[in-house]
Amino acid sequence: MAVDNLTVIGLQWGDEGKGKIVDALAAKSDYVARYCGGANAGHTVTVGSERFALHLIPSGILHEHVVNVVGNGVAFDPEVAIGEIEGLKERGVKVDSDNLKISTTAQVVMPWHKQQDLLSESQLGNNKIGTTARGIGPCYSDKANRSTAIRVSELTDPEALAQKIKLVGAIKNEIFAELYDADPMDIDTIVEQYVDMGKYLAPMICDTGSMLRKVVTDKKVLFEGAQGSMLDIDHGTFPFVTSSSVSACGIPAGTGIPPKHVGKIIGIMKAYTTRVGAGPFPTELDNEIGEKIRIAGNEFGTTTGRPRRCGWLDTMIVKYTADLSGVDELSVMLLDVLTGLDELQICTGYSVDGEVLEDFDPSLLGRVECQFETMPGWTEDITGCTDFGQLPENAQNYVRRIGELTGRKVGIVSIGPGREQTLTHESDIEGLF
Repeated sequence: MAVDNLTVIGLQWGDEGKGKIVDALAAKSDYVARYCGGANAGHTVTVGSERFALHLIPSGILHEHVVNVVGNGVAFDPEVAIGEIEGLKERGVKVDSDNLKISTTAQVVMPWHKQQDLLSESQLGNNKIGTTARGIGPCYSDKANRSTAIRVSELTDPEALAQKIKLVGAIKNEIFAELYDADPMDIDTIVEQYVDMGKYLAPMICDTGSMLRKVVTDKKVLFEGAQGSMLDIDHGTFPFVTSSSVSACGIPAGTGIPPKHVGKIIGIMKAYTTRVGAGPFPTELDNEIGEKIRIAGNEFGTTTGRPRRCGWLDTMIVKYTADLSGVDELSVMLLDVLTGLDELQICTGYSVDGEVLEDFDPSLLGRVECQFETMPGWTEDITGCTDFGQLPENAQNYVRRIGELTGRKVGIVSIGPGREQTLTHESDIEGLF
């Protein structure tokens, strides 16, 4: 089957390695479009000896021919975006109005959103969600509230923008003073900053929905997810989730394209499981093995630097999220991290109060007991393998077992951060790399 449009989504709690696969697939794509999340995302791409950490700019930016789109479903932080753009330019990466398009209808993250994050988490104490404090949740809250939201299109009209910031800023100052006894924000300074940032970004701001609808049938569009499906606002481990629809279900609403053009869906998963912040984690390893995985996998947040919680692979989660988005193929990432472990365990099922669960229910995740299957590990260095058949037999069997338990083909296996450390296995997508 010829490569048509493609979608890349995370199937766990984020940090699965989506940036690497998007970067690889972007080489044969015309457009890369982000449809959800904001600067709370952290996509890492390694090119040779260089490492790029992207938060808002789509991961296709390292390919000059690709048009990168920040869709309307994104919580857009102008300050972070400009910092990324300037940082990329300093490293010789082309970023301008030709290859970066920002939706007029995306929501703008404002300073009061970040302050709200910090104040709310502080007040919640031990019950805090574990937000990245990037203002994402409060930004989406204002989107739903409508009257206090600011859209990217408003950045291009300095006078109207100044009036809106003063109006909403006064409201936020009053709320923060009453609820948190917080000092007032300097609204005049915020006006000056955002007017300047609007002028900088104006050439890149356009109606991206209309643009994508015009090209989605005859150009190759790659839709880039952010976070992981278990953090989806509707289908994840609520309330310990992000504030947007991060599964493939969110693509039409987050980009303005018809659902039928989402294309083939590649689900990205780690060969083990990690999570950042609070919330249930049935296979968590709070022991030496978990620490070994954390160190070997460099499991520290790209966005926050926080150490990630690590645990065995949970195929109950992966099957649930793959079914949710209609995933066509899996991409198993960081297989090399498991090298050196004598035995590996895979969670293959759950029970609650002694009763085996037939279906996955995220609301029960804090109560489940895992049913584990043990498999032998491997000690051979796999980072230099160039073909799936070169992997140790136990590593091959581990990958095959993932496919069996999830009911999906494993099309891609990643054995290191480099572009060349990517193996194709059972992919039905022609010309994947």
